[in-house]
Amino acid sequence: MTETQRAQVRLPRHIGIIMDGNGRWAKQRGLERSEGHRAGANTFRRICDYAAEIGIECLTFYAFSTENWKRPAREVAAIMDLFRDYLKEAQEREAENARKGFRIRYIGTREGLAPDIVAMIELIERQSAAQTATVVNLAVNYGGRDEIVHAVRALAAQVAAGTLQPAEITEQQISDQLYTAGLPDPDLIIRPSGELRLSNFLTWQSAYSELWFSDVLWPDFTPEDLDRAIFDYNERNRRFGGV
Repeated sequence: MTETQRAQVRLPRHIGIIMDGNGRWAKQRGLERSEGHRAGANTFRRICDYAAEIGIECLTFYAFSTENWKRPAREVAAIMDLFRDYLKEAQEREAENARKGFRIRYIGTREGLAPDIVAMIELIERQSAAQTATVVNLAVNYGGRDEIVHAVRALAAQVAAGTLQPAEITEQQISDQLYTAGLPDPDLIIRPSGELRLSNFLTWQSAYSELWFSDVLWPDFTPEDLDRAIFDYNERNRRFGGV
């Protein structure tokens, strides 16, 4: 996207991306599925940097769902090792990430993740907490319905404690209990790979998101593809139930 184009478009504040198609990308090339996930991780870094460069305030990448534990143990282990590699790299690039203004957050339940992964997540979140240019949410062990259950349980605990009445519960209070509390809902959700569904991604937050689908497999997704999604988003008339 050129400087002129950037000045003419309405950039989404928050973009959600479902990183799909890694396994099929590898299969097409006769490779192990783990190689597809490795290629997808490289695309994640490239798209993250580009989106920040053009001024996107918030990015949420769907990396590993609560349902993905059903995959073969070997594939799950390979994905977790990739998480470890990324976390180590993020620690090593702390100064570079700070210069770019990345605040890195992990959304999803941490139950079931290896203790060393949780420890690295917590360290990186602390290290980047003061950054403000671009929030990068990595959805790991995440499920949209599971997130809502966590929010409802938190509010139910307040009701049980007598600090909240059921009639006082509002949409905003539910939003405030979600992993994305304090962030704008996604304006645009992108899913490559030819699938036409959200797959339990940002279930509450996506109520008024614009959806953009592509047949491109995630490892082949480019900054030009992101531009196309943003340009298409600019053609949409977002009425939010109005006229």
